[in-house]
Amino acid sequence: MNVLVLNCGSSSLKYQLVDMSNNAAVLAKGLVERIGLEMGEFTHKPEGKEKYYLQTPIANHKVGINLVLEALVDEKNGVIKSLKEINACGHRVAHGGELFKESVLIGEHEKAEIRELCALAPLHNPANLEGIEAMENLLPGVPQVAVFDTSFHQTMAPEAFMYAIPYEYYQNNKIRRYGFHGTSHKFVAPKAAKMAGLDYNNSKIISCHLGNGASICAIKNGHSVDTSMGFTPVEGLVMGTRCGDLDLGVLLYIAEKEGLDLQGMNNLVNKKSGLLGVGGFADMRDICDRKDAGEERQTIAFELFCYRVKKYIGSYAAAMGGVDAILFTGGIGENGHDVREKVCEGLEFLGVDFDKEINKGKRGVDLIISKPNSKVKVMITTTDEEFVIANDTYALAK
Repeated sequence: MNVLVLNCGSSSLKYQLVDMSNNAAVLAKGLVERIGLEMGEFTHKPEGKEKYYLQTPIANHKVGINLVLEALVDEKNGVIKSLKEINACGHRVAHGGELFKESVLIGEHEKAEIRELCALAPLHNPANLEGIEAMENLLPGVPQVAVFDTSFHQTMAPEAFMYAIPYEYYQNNKIRRYGFHGTSHKFVAPKAAKMAGLDYNNSKIISCHLGNGASICAIKNGHSVDTSMGFTPVEGLVMGTRCGDLDLGVLLYIAEKEGLDLQGMNNLVNKKSGLLGVGGFADMRDICDRKDAGEERQTIAFELFCYRVKKYIGSYAAAMGGVDAILFTGGIGENGHDVREKVCEGLEFLGVDFDKEINKGKRGVDLIISKPNSKVKVMITTTDEEFVIANDTYALAK
């Protein structure tokens, strides 16, 4: 069975075509980046063939998915002869709310519920739906599965997921912390434990998934006990276009001063803030380029991003009563050596002895980047959310 996995981020699309009948062999994989920006990038890597790279405007996720499907059946760069060789499609869906506690086969009812949840994840759920409906039109009758980012965090205790607002809002509206990037944290944590020589079920791991969307997860004895994203993906760290943690009084003040309605405020915190709001660019690569050139705004944005990550690491070490390993994953976490170094500065009190030389320039590798005598292991751990999605899809669709 060939499973196509679509992982739509707010400005990116990862994909893999996986042959589940052949030990989950990846036939092709790739990345569509900078969706919605002036110039997009498309990288397609078919197994056993040369990498294919294209720069072209990519207006939305549907355009990106079309590029992927064309590449998969392309005479030169493809790996299948026809789209009929795709037997199932698995989708990462950001927010499952209280409605979805596990992966599900997608039908009209599930689509309607995912659509209802778009208000909670306005950068992701609409993109996920777009992918679902595009594949539905292109491959009618092929089973589709939704894998939710929120399910891994269902092990959090009430003191971690509750908000200090009137209790009836939880009882009646299920307003609580849900957390996201669950498929990523679920994949990298046991992998990191193995790298560090730890017993995953008897360990304290802080997983830092840093990308255009970013979150940190405290994982104690194999279970998520806290995470930085909340009721929606806007809470927590500074992100590409999301503000992260914010004094709610600021929103009231801006709304009154600027005359913004609820949609205007939603756009402000989700699409106009974060790195973009402070530094003028949503992509950390652009921020770093200008930071290195001495630009003040981009330097502030970089420092703010790293400072917020460091604060969460400290708080989660306190919540778990210590930490055995800190891992960096996601686009920034895996590739941003300057971010990793800046975050780890000053963490010696936790037992971190960071190795700047080993860390420098490392991109997209699985590697321990702390010194051998470091009490707390620090590492780059490449994520593979698509593998988790492919497994769940296969189990439900076969």
